[in-house]
Amino acid sequence: MSVEELREYLTEVDGKTATQRIMVGINHKEGIPQTQLADWYDVSRTTIHNWLKRLERLEEEPLEDVIYDEKRPGRPSKLDDDERDRLEAVLDASPTVVGYDAVMWTPKLLQRYIEDTFDVEYSLSYVRELMHENDVTWRTADRSDTDQALQPDRESQDGSEDRTDDDPAPQRVHGCRS
Repeated sequence: MSVEELREYLTEVDGKTATQRIMVGINHKEGIPQTQLADWYDVSRTTIHNWLKRLERLEEEPLEDVIYDEKRPGRPSKLDDDERDRLEAVLDASPTVVGYDAVMWTPKLLQRYIEDTFDVEYSLSYVRELMHENDVTWRTADRSDTDQALQPDRESQDGSEDRTDDDPAPQRVHGCRS
C-alpha cells in the first residue's frame, strides 16, 4: 500500500479513529518509528502495531472492514439522554451552582452529585471517563479539601456559615473545561 493510496483512503473515511489509523500508516511509510507514532497519537506502541497490521489487509479487504471497528454490544447507560444532557450542562458550571463548596469538579465530587441527583451509582473510574468525554480535566487536591466540598452548604457547629463573602474559598484547582 503506497502513501498515495493511503492519502486517497483518507478522503473516504469518517471519524477520529479511522482517520488516525490511516494517518499512522502514512506517517510510518514516511519513516516515523512506531514509538514516536505512539507518542504523537497518544496510544500504546501495541495499538500502533495493530493498526499497521490492519492496514496490511487493505490489499485484500474493503476499506470499511479494515478501518472501522465492528459495533460491540454494551450495557445500556444508567442515565437516559435527558439526564446526560443535564449532567453535561452542570459540568459547564462550577459546583457552587448546585450547592457544593468547591470551585471545580473532581471525580469524587461528581460521583456524589450523580448519586444525589440521579440516584445512580458509578465507579470513580467511570466518573473520570464521563469527565474526559465532556472535556473536563482536574488535578488531585488535598483529600480534606475534597471531602469538605462534598458537603453542600455546610454550616459550622454554632450555626454560622463556614465562609463569608469576605472569606474566599481556598484556591483548589479540581477540574475545568479545557
